[in-house]
Amino acid sequence: MPTPTTPTDALDTVEAALTDPDRVQPWAELGLKEDEYARIREILGRRPTSSELAMYSVMWSEHCSYKSTKVHLKQFGELAQETTAGKMLAGIGENAGVLDIGQGYAVTFKVESHNHPSFVEPYQGAATGVGGIVRDILAMGARPVAVMDPLRFGPLDADDTQRVLPGIVAGVGGYGNCLGLPNIGGEAVFDETYLGNPLVNALCVGVLRHEDLHLAKASGVGNQVVLYGARTGGDGIGGVSVLASETFDEGGPAKRPSVQVGDPFMEKLLIECTLELFAAGVVAGIQDLGGAGLSCATSELASAGDGGMHVHLDRVPLRDSTLSPEEVLMSESQERMMAVVEPDDVAAFLAICAKWDVEAAVVGEVTDTGRLEIDWHGRRVVDVPPRSVAHDGPTYERPYARPDWQDALQADVAEALPRPAGGEELRATLLRMVASPNLCDKSWITDQYDRYVRGGTVLAQPEDAGMVRVDEETGLGVAVATDCNGRFAKLDPYAGAQLALAESYRNVATAGATPLAVSDCLNFGSPEDPGVMWQFAEACRGLKDACATLRTPVTGGNVSLYNQTGDTAILPTPVVATLGVIEDVTQRTPSGFRPVADGTPGDEVFLLGETHEELSGSEWAHVVHGHLGGLPPRLDLHAERALGRVLVDASRSDLVTSAHDLSEGGLAQALAEAAMRHGVGVRVDLAEVAGGDVFVALFSESASRAVVTVAPDQVDGLVALAGAHGVALTRLGATGGTDLVVEGAFAVPVTELRDAWTATLPAALG
Repeated sequence: MPTPTTPTDALDTVEAALTDPDRVQPWAELGLKEDEYARIREILGRRPTSSELAMYSVMWSEHCSYKSTKVHLKQFGELAQETTAGKMLAGIGENAGVLDIGQGYAVTFKVESHNHPSFVEPYQGAATGVGGIVRDILAMGARPVAVMDPLRFGPLDADDTQRVLPGIVAGVGGYGNCLGLPNIGGEAVFDETYLGNPLVNALCVGVLRHEDLHLAKASGVGNQVVLYGARTGGDGIGGVSVLASETFDEGGPAKRPSVQVGDPFMEKLLIECTLELFAAGVVAGIQDLGGAGLSCATSELASAGDGGMHVHLDRVPLRDSTLSPEEVLMSESQERMMAVVEPDDVAAFLAICAKWDVEAAVVGEVTDTGRLEIDWHGRRVVDVPPRSVAHDGPTYERPYARPDWQDALQADVAEALPRPAGGEELRATLLRMVASPNLCDKSWITDQYDRYVRGGTVLAQPEDAGMVRVDEETGLGVAVATDCNGRFAKLDPYAGAQLALAESYRNVATAGATPLAVSDCLNFGSPEDPGVMWQFAEACRGLKDACATLRTPVTGGNVSLYNQTGDTAILPTPVVATLGVIEDVTQRTPSGFRPVADGTPGDEVFLLGETHEELSGSEWAHVVHGHLGGLPPRLDLHAERALGRVLVDASRSDLVTSAHDLSEGGLAQALAEAAMRHGVGVRVDLAEVAGGDVFVALFSESASRAVVTVAPDQVDGLVALAGAHGVALTRLGATGGTDLVVEGAFAVPVTELRDAWTATLPAALG
């Protein structure tokens, strides 16, 4: 391959492509289909150069082009027009969604995946996943203020889980901690289908003033194109754009060199440098370099702007002087940004970069040619319509069909499984449940994250939602939660996606924030499997319908496909992140029972919502019986919205002293977690729940429910509020003492619960 310092006659230029039209090219090895390669030749009117072929291959990959899914995703854009009510300042198609939260502030947030790289190289895969989503937020003009990490792993005791989990957690924590960003929430879920395909989803939240919003476009003929940040290296060539666009073989992946290598200290400099560039007013357009690297940044900026750009690729600062132009275009080296700068501002731009010790180079300019033209030492290696690379890639309407096994799966209901009989068996079941991998204490993971750096964290793990303060004077803040039960989505992907949204919506409301919008990370198996595509289509349809009812538009997100090894696909996992706003964070609602002084009456404990016999897909069925079958809980979206209003209004009115949503593990887990938070006991009578069936009352996972506590003198206010919104309210008992007591069934000391809850991860991971 030619080197940057010694161009040779072997360089594959546009001129060479015209004179050598029949050269054999490795389009299949780069992941292109035969008809896609033919389409590229049709667009160009000739064969592509090797550099053009590299660009099309990464930009037309599944990860970058969404070629198998955009026919289903377009309904989210239609939804946004109906539900924003003027709140959305930027949405789908930008690096991240931006929402007006009042007082001149806006917030931007997005969740993305870094699944396959994290399996290949757990630490760097997870670390660069955090770095990439942070740059997406930065590119909108916002200061990143918090991150979250929804994670999925194989069985806790599996050898490969023991390999990937510590590295992934260390990567998330190491990168985020070095950036000085608090990790305020997330999930860690274990299921055998994620063995060999862990999911590493990363979310970032950023804050900006309305006037600071920046968009990714290259406009203004003669404006200069500046690449700044880390040098471009050989790590990450093809990177996530290749790794995330094919299924792992049974023997595992062989593309270890494709995983990017991160430098969080460089990213920290890049953040501060970029924010100063924004403040100086010297940025006309900006794009981060993530998946597909320079191929993406140049083509997307040009396509979204005036349509033309001329780039001198040999001006790109390199870490490896042997890189060919194809490799420079495909490299996904981290900590890089590309800006469009007016000529008169270039000197000031470069001076600010020098102040922060961030390398910068003018690599091109905006033109009015309508072409993306890239030269290598004066010789043209790329001459393409930028939109054909960035936005007009293939669109597949892949066949999809309800799997043959779906009916049998749904007929195998968990409600028919043997249940504990008597108080002692119920007690033993509770202790087994709280110690199970999905319900146990996750401090082994979260203690590796700095949750309070920057001083703006209001709520963090193990609270139901993370919350950060936006404005110190007024107390304005935002809350975020991520959720998904993949078992529910396997049983019914339409309902499962809606239940994921409902749970994250509920968690935000439980903290006292009004849900505004969502971002999603849709993790599925191979799109070439009609059954998987049916799951995906149904999940999108379900999420769109639920968002319309809950008035929470999708602001953006990510699709991750090919999450399977051989024929074994992961559980369909449409992770949903809901963001909400709270006018005064001092009115937040914590999830733990409030400690009370000796001799002082405890708080009254109430259940909001109705409990039905809904055990299919539940954690109880999974832990006790290893069972998956039946139908997931029924969801009434209007009831969910009404519950949210009660929770938010109760917070604003200082009616409740704690609130905890009911989801995995049901009422039993909610009571246990609320009691363990501050070591406060509780005594409940379940005679009025689920017709007095104590087992169903404890372990059903019916939706649209929460447990709240209220001071005795505020009970009437809560009763009136719930009645006004038509939400069922059942008194369960009162807090106090040191035991969790279920009247007529069993009692267990909170300390015993805590011992069981906290032992699991340390015992498995050391």
